[in-house]
Amino acid sequence: MCRAGCSINRVACPPGKPHRFVMIWRRFRVIGLGQRMLTQPPIRLRLTALFLMLLMSAAHAAPVPQQVDIPLSSGILHAQLYKPEGEGPFPAVIALHGCGGLGGRSDTVLPRYRDWAERLLKAGNAVLLPDSYGSRELGPQCRVKEMHVKARRERVSDIAASRAWLMKQSWVARDRVSLIGWANGASALLWAVRPQSAARDLGPDFRAAVAFYPDCRISAGLGWSTRVPTLVLIGADDDVSSPPACRQMVDGARGRSALARIVVYPGADHDFDRANTPLHAAAGGTDAEARAESQKDVAEWLAR
Repeated sequence: MCRAGCSINRVACPPGKPHRFVMIWRRFRVIGLGQRMLTQPPIRLRLTALFLMLLMSAAHAAPVPQQVDIPLSSGILHAQLYKPEGEGPFPAVIALHGCGGLGGRSDTVLPRYRDWAERLLKAGNAVLLPDSYGSRELGPQCRVKEMHVKARRERVSDIAASRAWLMKQSWVARDRVSLIGWANGASALLWAVRPQSAARDLGPDFRAAVAFYPDCRISAGLGWSTRVPTLVLIGADDDVSSPPACRQMVDGARGRSALARIVVYPGADHDFDRANTPLHAAAGGTDAEARAESQKDVAEWLAR
């Protein structure tokens, strides 16, 4: 090939410019490559297209959380952190997993929580997901005989530790830290926002709280109230948690509590906000309308 300062067939190439023969040769080479691509077998063309799609999707890859270790009086609380780019300060949300745990065999964060974390991150929030079970080397806590971590005890302590850790981060807007929880995590949230909760300290309090289908039966019987604006979201057909108990709990708090509101989605079951989950799989399932409405309700509540 002719380059600046070289020659081909003893014809000198002007410095800095390829010989005309070389330019023609390059043009035919490009045409030949294009022709060979057009004559490739269909399977090879499909593989090439798939490869290009993978390259394009990599440029828009989902955000990857980082693990952080939070000190507890009895050990270390592992958590996954989704943080916006930049120095902040950012509003932050502590997200509390249900009785199945935060992650799975192949997922650090299960799809339901990852979906919400990415949604909250896109809205400008940092999202901290403490792993209450994995940190204690425990699996799911959905059956009575499995329950070694109590919502009103260890999980409330985890909430307090997570909040204390966030208060020390320079990129956190300390007066805009909120809570969101699902099922068992939502039940822990109800304990954490009570006026007498151990999760309270002298710093700025939680900005808001959102509880997805908590078990309200104990709280309703104890005369629950909240010091933090709290939104309860539950499906009318939830046969795991109790919509009537949640309504009784919220109605009973009026007049002696911070703002508490309940939204009951008609026809929705337990786990209605999960994406692509068949109804009645694991005692619940996706309700597209309730899922969309809850996303709107959560965004508006946290933006208060």
